[in-house]
Amino acid sequence: MTAAAGTVVAPGALDVERLRADFPILRRTVHGHPLAYLDNAATTQKPEAVIGAIRRYYEEENANIHRGVHFLSELATAKYEEARARIARFVGAPSPRGVVFVRGATEAVNLVAWSFLRPRLNPGDAILVSAMEHHANIVPWQMVAGERGAALRVAPMNDRGELILDEYERLLDGPVKMVALAHVSNALGTVNPVAAMTRMARERGIPVLLDGAQAVPHMRVDVRELGCDFYVFSAHKMYGPTGTGALVAREEVLEAMPPYQGGGDMIRSVTFARTTYNDIPARFEAGTPHIAGGIAFGEAVAYLENVGLAGVQAHEADLLAHAVGSMADVPGLRFIGTARERAGVVSFVFDDIHPHDVGTILDREGIAIRTGHHCAQPVMQRFGVPATARASFALYTTHAEVDRLVRGLHTVVSVMR
Repeated sequence: MTAAAGTVVAPGALDVERLRADFPILRRTVHGHPLAYLDNAATTQKPEAVIGAIRRYYEEENANIHRGVHFLSELATAKYEEARARIARFVGAPSPRGVVFVRGATEAVNLVAWSFLRPRLNPGDAILVSAMEHHANIVPWQMVAGERGAALRVAPMNDRGELILDEYERLLDGPVKMVALAHVSNALGTVNPVAAMTRMARERGIPVLLDGAQAVPHMRVDVRELGCDFYVFSAHKMYGPTGTGALVAREEVLEAMPPYQGGGDMIRSVTFARTTYNDIPARFEAGTPHIAGGIAFGEAVAYLENVGLAGVQAHEADLLAHAVGSMADVPGLRFIGTARERAGVVSFVFDDIHPHDVGTILDREGIAIRTGHHCAQPVMQRFGVPATARASFALYTTHAEVDRLVRGLHTVVSVMR
C-alpha cells in the first residue's frame, strides 16, 4: 500500500525506500547511473497517485466544470472543489472560499499586486520586501510601484543569510502599504520568522503576503497562526503538477478586491451595458481552469498529509545535517547561506570552479542539482557571486544520494584542478 492509499508514517521514521517506490521517475538511469534527483527546490517529482489522477481525469472524467448539468461535468466539478477544500484544510484556511486557484505562486503574487495593492498605492508610498526574495516576489511589486510612483524598500540580511529584524522593523515605519516576504528562501534555505514579522507589520496596519512555495512541502503551515493576509504557493514544488497553485487569503480582503481578469465563470450576468461579478473565489478564476491540475493538486496534498509533514521535516533536517557535515570536507567548497533555521537546501561555490562546471560533471554521474542564480539575483549580488550550485532535498532523498553528491564533488575537484 502506498502513502497515497492511506499509509501514515510515524514522525521521524519515514520509510524512504517504500516512499521512493511511489515515484516512477526515480527508477530511471541517467548517463548509465541511477538518478539522484537533488533539484527539488526547482520542482519535485510526482508520485503515481498524482500522475494517476491526471490520467484518470482525461480518461474517465473529462468535462468542463461549474457549467454543465450532465454527469461528467458534475463529477469533475465535485472533484475540483474537493481539491480546493483539501488545500484549505492543509494550510489552515478558515474556508475554501479563501482559496483561489492560480497557475502558481507567481500568478498569485501578480494578482495581489494588481488587484489588491495597485488601487491602494499612491505616489510616495512604499512596498517592503526582503533581500532574499525570488524574482517572482520582487518584479510584480516593482511594476506596480513604478506605475504608481511608489518606492521599493528592502530589508537586509546578514552574512549567514538571516534577515536583520531590527532593520526590518525600522523599515516598517512610514508610508509602507505592503509587506511581501519569503517564508523559506529558495536560494539559501533560510526559514524566516514570518509569524513575528507579520505581527510587526499588522500592528502598524500593513497587510502581508507570504511566499510559501518553499515552505509547504517541508513543514506544517497554518495561515491563521502566521496571521498573514495572503499566502501563495505552487503545486509543482509539493509533488503536484505544474501550471497550478493557490492564493490563500482572508475572505474579507478578497471580497473587497476587483477582478484580476475578465471572462467566463467569473461573472453573474453580462450585458453590453454592465457586468456583475461572481462571488469569491470564482471572481478571480476567469475561463476554463487547469481542471486536471487542480484535481491532481488535491492528490498531492493528500499524499503529503498521509506521509506526515512532521516526518518529512525531521527526515530533511537529518539529510541537511549529514550533507553539511560531509561537504565541509570537500577542498575549496564554501557554503552560501548558513542560517541557524534552514530547510533542506545547500547552496555552495568553489572560488576557482564555475557552478555550471560543477553541475555538468555531477550530471555525468547521474546527479541532478541546480546551478545559476536561482531566480534570486539580488541574493547572488549580496554574497558577491555570479551563481551558486544548489542541492535541495525531498521526502524521497536518501543518505546514499547525499553521499554520492559528496563523492561527485570530490571528482569535480580532481577533474578541474
